[in-house]
Amino acid sequence: MNEYVSKWNKQNFSSMYAQLSNGAKKSVSKKAFVDRYKNIYDQVGATNLKVTVGKQSEKDSGNKKTQHIPYKVTMDTKAGEVSFNGKATLVKEKSNDHEDWKINWNPSFIFSQLKKGQTIQVLEADAVRGNILDRNGNALAITESVPEIGVVPGQLGKDKDKVLDHTAKKLDMTRDEIDKQLSASWVTDDSIVPIKKVKPDQMDLVKKLTSQKGISKRDVDSRFYPYGEAAAHVTGYIRPVTAEDLKKPENKNYSSTDSIGVAGLENVYENQLRGQTGWTILVRETKTIIAKKDVENGKDVKTTIDVNLQKKIYKQLKGDSGASVALNPKTGEALALVSSPSYDPNGFVFGWNDKTWKKLNDDPNRPFSAKFNKIYAPGSTIKPITAAIGLENGSITVDGKKKISGKEWQKDKSWGNYSVTRVSSRLSEVDLNNALITSDNIYFAQTALDTGAKQFTQGLKQFGFAEKVPFEFPTQESSISNNGKIDSDILLADSGYGQGQIEMSPLHLAVSYTPLLNNGNLVKPKLMKDDETTPSFWHRQVMSQSEADAITKGLKGVIESPNGSAHDPVVKGITVAGKTGTAELKKSKEDKKGTENGWFVGFDYKNQNLLISMMIQDVKDRHGSHYVAGKAKPLFKK
Repeated sequence: MNEYVSKWNKQNFSSMYAQLSNGAKKSVSKKAFVDRYKNIYDQVGATNLKVTVGKQSEKDSGNKKTQHIPYKVTMDTKAGEVSFNGKATLVKEKSNDHEDWKINWNPSFIFSQLKKGQTIQVLEADAVRGNILDRNGNALAITESVPEIGVVPGQLGKDKDKVLDHTAKKLDMTRDEIDKQLSASWVTDDSIVPIKKVKPDQMDLVKKLTSQKGISKRDVDSRFYPYGEAAAHVTGYIRPVTAEDLKKPENKNYSSTDSIGVAGLENVYENQLRGQTGWTILVRETKTIIAKKDVENGKDVKTTIDVNLQKKIYKQLKGDSGASVALNPKTGEALALVSSPSYDPNGFVFGWNDKTWKKLNDDPNRPFSAKFNKIYAPGSTIKPITAAIGLENGSITVDGKKKISGKEWQKDKSWGNYSVTRVSSRLSEVDLNNALITSDNIYFAQTALDTGAKQFTQGLKQFGFAEKVPFEFPTQESSISNNGKIDSDILLADSGYGQGQIEMSPLHLAVSYTPLLNNGNLVKPKLMKDDETTPSFWHRQVMSQSEADAITKGLKGVIESPNGSAHDPVVKGITVAGKTGTAELKKSKEDKKGTENGWFVGFDYKNQNLLISMMIQDVKDRHGSHYVAGKAKPLFKK
């Protein structure tokens, strides 16, 4: 019996069969025995099988021909843990020239309720997936009833080809795709063959299609993304579970008919949104329940996103490659997370046509990948951070002036042919306010050098560099340099004005401006809406209030002063302070042309309820960062 149980625990069913009695073997063939165990265990999702042998009664152990030995079976199944006790009957039988004990097996060894001739049935109750909502309860992703177009072959009549060709065209399918579904072995003339789900905002299409003979519709539950491209990178999408998914240990509770979130919040909050599928394992013939787990519908996820602002920003970015983040700078709430180009996540639910799929996959700007959480060189938008670090370390003061002559400057001759260049040489004495307004590269390069590599690096870390961003949406860490160190004066100088190796995500860059509105505290960003009105801080006192006021004054001038780098284009009626930035991207030192990414970060200094960072790629021949400022500034209008 111990030998048999050892094989059972290893699910070595072929070897188990060899120990069965002659009577048991007459009732079940080896193939049927092995297949039944395998199929049933697979069907119920059996894991952690443990069979143990109990203590045999002393009275029974004396029998010379028949003995009874208790055993216990426990296993985890889709419907929860199953545990039962049984008693094996062993008989002594002659085998060649000796006698052996054999097992009088019967189906109750598999499950105690199972008898000869009976089968196991597993019933699945799908959980309704939770919705993803914006801050006002608008559904960004919802499970709802949608129309599904079907074909009844026997009702197509003499115009069959015409109807099917027209249906394929209107559903953005090929005729071959429809014919393949109609040729399935189960299809009869009276079958309703499902062809394709249709988005709920296409009811006119449904009406036209179902006016044809042989074309019907039924309502089925489906995932739907009402805002399509505008919110795609926030919501992500779901798709059917694949064989590869099922191989992963964390997906042990999924079945081949399930869907799974693979991007965006659908992925981040998969466990909460998905809920728990209900399972019932029973004996088909008697309906005796072996195990049952009730269905638990998924829970809604309410975000801080304002979908109206999300749409407005996406409209501004559409046609460009870039990203934008909007925050409430006082609370850290993410109001919009936008990436362009984008894709319609409904395609993963309702299907893609080949042309659209190829276009998306071939696009070098990677529409399936979010950009607001990836890192890029921030250009001059780093300068307020450099200013804060310089003020905190005493390497500059609010009113102190640097004497700078000409457009080019280098620390000393050890720099060789390398120098820092500024746009304007109009001022020979530059204070912090004018340095911010005119975006003076030399001023901020000197500030970084005077601060020193160690203190400058430490200052960046106070702003969250080289640290995981505490945000629900996975975001790439901002980096100080390629190797994490600033190990030369040239790199230090370049880092001070945003042309070193520093890289930041649009999200982190937006967050890094929040100390200007929070008494010098770096707010912790958040994406999940709650009732908490007091902000949480990521790092405290990265600057003082007086330093924040001085930097804000300069950033007001960036937009309001005619000399400001973001003055043009003028947008009347807004109270915005901000900073532009241009990051030059060259493949090598010999690359004379390269490309440019344009940046703008701005916040409403009066109402203090909106802060926006925006990055647009390849703006070199489109007025650089002025192009970005022209996209972002109108968003602050009431």
